[in-house]
Amino acid sequence: MSLRPRDTVARWIALTILIAMITALAFNALFVQLAGVWARPPLTETGLLEKIAVVVRVVEASELSQRSRLAQAVGDDGFNVTWAAQRQALGLPVLDDPDFHSGEQVFKHLLQGPPRSMEAYEPSDWPDGNGHYALLVQLADRSWLMFSASSRSWGLDDGARSLIVVLLVLISTALVTLVATRRLARPLQHFALGARRFGADFRAPPIEPMGPHELRQAILAFNSMQAQLRHFIQDRTQMLAAISHDLRAPLTRLRLRGEFIEDADQQQRLFRDVDEMQAMINTALEFFRDDARLEQATQLDLAELLQTLIDDYRDQSIDLTFRGPPRLVYFGRPLGLKRVMTNLMDNAIHYGVAPEVELQQRSGEVVIRVLDRGPGIAAEHREQVFLPFYRLEGSRNKSTGGVGLGLSTARAIVLEHGGTLTLTERQGGGLEAVVVLPV
Repeated sequence: MSLRPRDTVARWIALTILIAMITALAFNALFVQLAGVWARPPLTETGLLEKIAVVVRVVEASELSQRSRLAQAVGDDGFNVTWAAQRQALGLPVLDDPDFHSGEQVFKHLLQGPPRSMEAYEPSDWPDGNGHYALLVQLADRSWLMFSASSRSWGLDDGARSLIVVLLVLISTALVTLVATRRLARPLQHFALGARRFGADFRAPPIEPMGPHELRQAILAFNSMQAQLRHFIQDRTQMLAAISHDLRAPLTRLRLRGEFIEDADQQQRLFRDVDEMQAMINTALEFFRDDARLEQATQLDLAELLQTLIDDYRDQSIDLTFRGPPRLVYFGRPLGLKRVMTNLMDNAIHYGVAPEVELQQRSGEVVIRVLDRGPGIAAEHREQVFLPFYRLEGSRNKSTGGVGLGLSTARAIVLEHGGTLTLTERQGGGLEAVVVLPV
């Protein structure tokens, strides 16, 4: 059994936080190095030497009894001042070369006095690790002044420096989080795309597992569900198609036996019932075959498809009004969508007047409306008409050849595209069939 940790979402989140912290620390260290070390101005340009020279002259001119208190008093936030009669009292380490090289000539010029000894120390010069910056200046009477500071000045006050550090932390965290979320969002988008593809085509290939462990498990479960649904649909289709096919034999026998009926009126009624049943079976077989057809989804121009259908109706002296863009590219099954629109347009022509077709694209979806000014459908029947073999008495009749599968087939095709098909009352009277397809 492998002890390697799985690539889980929790591990991704923990790793993201860790990387964000490391990146923030790295940015902060870089800022310290750039702004606190490399970007510091030379010592001769900070004004610090001038301030120290003034302090040296003031302390040197004072009485011995007052020098210690005066040295403490002239210290500020930048450095502390200590006076000692003997160098050993200052507790400084012994170095081979403690001379003050940086700015020595400038400092001596500022003092304008006799030559005197000067020593400079950095924190690394202390052996115990508790060192600090220090500058020793020997006074004319052989006593010493020590100027000490825990760190060199940044040139920025604490507020500005803290603000920069916070901004660096926020920026680095945002950058790492953006990269991490994009890495996690990519497999989620892949999963969502595969789910939409399955919604448009139940024969779509399985989704390739990718991403963290939990997401891969979800994709595998989705693929298993997809395979079970595909198997269920295929079994149902084969069973219903077989039943419809087997009904043809007894219908044929009924027609043959009807030939021996002497009553012509009863014979015609029997033949009419047989023909109607035969038409229903043929329509059902076509419906089941459509349910399992292997048409592949492809890019098509919905505007061109609708305009072509409308032109075909106009060739038959049937006028339909079209409103929509001249071109609208969509990914779907051309034959299936053509059958949907043909059915809706036929209904608008046969059961209404002044049929119209509207096409528009909204955010994330395409909307097709087929409108008419006919009698419409009562609200309580608008969902029932989508049931297989359901017919509205008074608006449909047997002579039209309809058996109640047109709208069922149309909605099934639209649902396979991941869309919806609904019927609503048109403002001003009539019916409005609305097809909404996701982009």
